[in-house]
Amino acid sequence: MNTGIELPPPPPPLPSTELADAEFPRSADERPARTCPNCGAPAHGPFCYACGQSEKGMIRHLSEVMVDLADIVFNVDSRIFRSLGDLYFRPGYLTTEYLAGRRARYVTPFRLFFFLSIIAFFAIQASIDANDIQIGNNDSIATATTAEAVKQQVDRAVEGLETEKAATGVNDKTIRKLDDRIASVRERGAERIKEIEAHAAAVAAGKEPPDEKKEPTVTMFEVDGKPWDFKSNPVHVDWLSDGLNARLNNTVEHMRENVLNFKKDPSRLVAGWFSVLPQTLFVVMPLFAVLLKFFYLFKRRLYMEHLLVALHSHAFIFMSVLVILLIQFLRGLSTDIGWLEALLGWLLAAAWTWLFVYLLLMQKRVYRQGWFMTILKYCVIGWCYSIFLTLALVAAGLISLALT
Repeated sequence: MNTGIELPPPPPPLPSTELADAEFPRSADERPARTCPNCGAPAHGPFCYACGQSEKGMIRHLSEVMVDLADIVFNVDSRIFRSLGDLYFRPGYLTTEYLAGRRARYVTPFRLFFFLSIIAFFAIQASIDANDIQIGNNDSIATATTAEAVKQQVDRAVEGLETEKAATGVNDKTIRKLDDRIASVRERGAERIKEIEAHAAAVAAGKEPPDEKKEPTVTMFEVDGKPWDFKSNPVHVDWLSDGLNARLNNTVEHMRENVLNFKKDPSRLVAGWFSVLPQTLFVVMPLFAVLLKFFYLFKRRLYMEHLLVALHSHAFIFMSVLVILLIQFLRGLSTDIGWLEALLGWLLAAAWTWLFVYLLLMQKRVYRQGWFMTILKYCVIGWCYSIFLTLALVAAGLISLALT
């Protein structure tokens, strides 16, 4: 039907695929000449789209490998420094960024937790002075049987401590510790001389001498109403084999010996305790996430979100430990500078205060509840977690007694 409207002419037909390929040949990038050596699929980039294998391997020039390694190291370092700053000074910021999907700029939560925990444990072990945890009396003084022998042992111990004081590079704090140890040795010597004189006086008067101090005995537990003994009264579990029962009694005996030797060499047992403490905290940390899941049940968050909060919380705690140890170290070096020591003392108090305030602010920022409920849950969760942590520390102590 002719309506009087003139239509435009139809567009020319599109060229066929063969003609387009002939007139407009594909570029070299669009015609892959390489294939993946693993699966044979065409290679279009640094990774195979079919199997995921990287194009780069170890069989190449050493210079290329070193460049890639340096790039990985510096990239991780830059993210670590950025993460550490936000972790310590911005409560809950890393957690909220991760939950929002902005993760590329920061170290992953578990890597951050692991990195700081390892450094913190090494720093704690390095900061512990074996002389600070010495318990009990000098064995040579305690076993001396005459007043002259006691004086010789006291003089020998004091001479060794005076030599340590005279060493170069000893600061005032160490000198004060050595002076305290010298006073303790002299006091113990005087007490031992009094014990020897009282014993001699009782013998001369024909009286029964006072009981000599005996080595302490440790009763681990009771078996059938009698104290456990490795030989005379061992423990026997019916459903265990004889070999496992023997191993169990050997372990208990080893723990008892460690308890008796703790007075002589506490540093060895403390070192063993620190060696099993990281594994213990790795077990306790997920329990903290369980507490968060329970107390914020109506927030309908996944357990992994609470675990993320737990990882960042523990990472901050380990970083706070490092900051506190660093301030204490600097304070020990500045004992001769009064104003600097006072300033570091204020910084130390601020670091301890920030440790607890930070965790409260982080909980408020992540879960977005009112201050009353946040403070209430913060106190209850902290109390419950303290119980878990105490049990974990006791477990770590028992494990160290068994393994050290």
